[in-house]
This record gives sequence, C-alpha cells and structure tokens, in this order.
Amino acid sequence: MESYILDWANLLLRWLHVITAIAWVGSSFYFVFLDSSLTPPVDEDLKKQGVSGELWALHGGGFYHPVKFAGAPPKLPEHTHWFFWESYTTWLSGFALLTVSYLWNANIYLVNPANPVMSSGMAIVVALSFLVVFWLLYNGICRIFGEKESGDGMVGALVLVLVCVASYLACTLFPGQAAFLLMGAMLATSMSANVFFWIIPGQKKMVASIKAGEPVDPIHGKRGKQRSVHNTYFTLPVLFAMLSNHYGWLYSHELNWLVLILMMFAGAAIRQFFVMRHGYKLGRNPHPWKYAAVGVVVLLGVIAWLKPVPPAAVAASPAVIAPVGQSVVQGDVEKKSAESAPQAGGASAGSYEKVHAIMQQHCMVCHSAATIAQKNVKFDTPQDIKSHAQQIYQQVVLLRKMPFGNPGALSDDERAAFQQWFESGAPAP
Repeated sequence: MESYILDWANLLLRWLHVITAIAWVGSSFYFVFLDSSLTPPVDEDLKKQGVSGELWALHGGGFYHPVKFAGAPPKLPEHTHWFFWESYTTWLSGFALLTVSYLWNANIYLVNPANPVMSSGMAIVVALSFLVVFWLLYNGICRIFGEKESGDGMVGALVLVLVCVASYLACTLFPGQAAFLLMGAMLATSMSANVFFWIIPGQKKMVASIKAGEPVDPIHGKRGKQRSVHNTYFTLPVLFAMLSNHYGWLYSHELNWLVLILMMFAGAAIRQFFVMRHGYKLGRNPHPWKYAAVGVVVLLGVIAWLKPVPPAAVAASPAVIAPVGQSVVQGDVEKKSAESAPQAGGASAGSYEKVHAIMQQHCMVCHSAATIAQKNVKFDTPQDIKSHAQQIYQQVVLLRKMPFGNPGALSDDERAAFQQWFESGAPAP
C-alpha cells in the first residue's frame, strides 16, 4: 500500500506542479515580452496621466490595450491582480514532489550504492542545503553588486560561476539523476524566493506609499524588475533539469556535471535571444541572432559529444570476466540472454540463478558495462547485483517501474521471484 499511495501522490503532485508551472512561466514570459514591446504613448491624455509605455494587442477576437505607468497611477485601482500564487504553488508542489520522489527514498535515489559517499540522512541534509545555500549566495551577490554601475554583468558572471560550482558538487555527491533534478530545484527555489522576498514586498511598499500619499521610491521597481529578469533566464535551465530525468544517457555520463552546465548555458543563451528579439523589432537593439547561434552550437556540440558508440566498437570491447557458471557480459545482449535462459530451467523460483536469468533477458540492455548503464547501475557480476539488491527490490517489486518504459514485460511470477530472492537475504554466489 505504501508504494501505491506514493505513486498516487507522485502523480497528483506532478500534475499540480506542471499546471502551476505553466501558469507561472507563462505570466513571466508574457510580462518580459510586454516590457520589451511597450512604446511611448501617442495619446496626450495618457501622457498627462504618467503612462510611460503602451501596447495594442489582438487576441481571442478582442483588442487589448495594456499601459505601464512610470511611477504611481493617478488613482490606485480598487482591484489589482498580484502575480505570486503561481510562483508559490509551483514551489510548494515541486518541493512536495521532491520529498515524495527522492527524499522519501533517499537510500535509493540520493545515495549511490556502489559508492556511498553519505548516509541517507546526511544526503537529505546536503540536498536541502543546496537549495538554501545557493539562495543565500545568489542573493548576496545581487545585493552587493546588483545596484552598481555595470552591476548586471557582474551579477551574471558571478552567478554563472556559482551555478558551475554547484553543478560539479551536486554531480559529485549524488547520483546523476538526483543531481540534475536537484540543480533544477535549486534554481527554482531561488526564483520563487525572488518573488517572495523581493518582488512582492517591493510592490507592497509601492502600494503603501501611494495609499499614504507619499512619493514612490523607484528602487523597489528597479529591484523587482532585476529579479524578474533573473527569473526569466533561470527558466529554461530549470525546465531542462526537470525533464532530464527521463534521459539516462545525459546524467549517466562520467562528465555529467559538464553536460548539465552546457545544456543550462545553451538554454539561457536561447532565452536571451527571445528577450532581445522584442527590442530588435522596435529598433532598440541589434538583431540578437548571435545568442541563438551560440545556444544552438552548444546544443549541437553536446549532441555530437554524447553520440552512442557504434555497435562494432561495443562488440570489440573487452569482455567482463564473470565467475564460473555466470554469463559473460558482451555487446550482444540478445545472444547472451538466449544462452542464459536454459540455465534457469531447473532453478528454484526465488534463487539467484532464476533472478539472474530474468535480469539477463530484461535488465542488461540498460545495466551493463557494455551499454550506457542507466543511473550508473551495473549488473555485470554477482557482487554488483547483491550490492543493488535493495534498489532492485524497490524498483521491480514495490514500485513495479522496471523495465524502464515497459514494466509490463515482467510477469507477476517473475516479480515474485525477485521478491523471494530479496526476502531470503539476496543470496549470490
């Protein structure tokens, strides 16, 4: 029942998270477009009211005319929409999803059984520290350098270095899948913290000043705009990190930290193209094609770098020597599976031999030294299989998630064999 309830919680939280994230990203992208597309008002009445920019738009069969006031409007409207619940709900649902999916099973997802750098409890503490420490350092950078001359460039460079260091540490301390997701959660936490600690409080101070009949301090608007712009550049890297857990060949690479940095950099560069494109259409800046070109070149470079090894090269790789009676892991997985199947004929249901035969048929395609081992989990030797016994039991028996992408390939009897093997102490020769 625990795994069943966790799966439902995972599904519903993921559903909520995606919906609210779409709302948040959509509103963020819209207002970046709006700010970049505003033109000085033509109407004299709008000028007298203090309007600094306007935009005419057509959508859904109607005309829209949003305007922006440089300072305070002549009269504070009775109803004003505040954009913050989209951010808060996205973060809350995302953190709950992180807890259900990763923190709850930290011994499986945050600790690498083959190289346990930390205990499960310590891994949880360190993972949460990434969210807090990055925000503190990023916020400190913004406060120290953000309001200086050429401060935006200094902040951008320092935050880039900070992200690179965090990526390396995350991929060193955690399994690749968890590291990528944690980096996305880290950046998303800072995005939501920008809204909570700076954007919304600044707007509240502006409204309070207007109600009190006092002049509005422009610094609040400047700070809010700065953090909002930071958020838009974080968006594509965060989305990539969140989607990456579906593609093991990304996070299982030995230089996965560099893969992550390059992909996030490409996303930020492409986002810069779209931000500046609005200004180019109004003649405010040169065509930003260079940013898009840099992003695309980086993407193509990563694609070329991670290309799979040709089958001939895999077949020619040295065989992994296994103990007598065990299969030898080579490039031809199908042939190996067929050869090992007859050996299981007389094996008892919960024996190592039975489990090993099933794994040869269904698991070795993704989890061997001769292929790109998903999550860096390999089942080449009995020792490898025994060291991952808890993980195998969790994924195959409790969560019923394996084989990845085709869990129906395992019958109930085969899953029962894994369960009996694990509950009997996970014996191995």
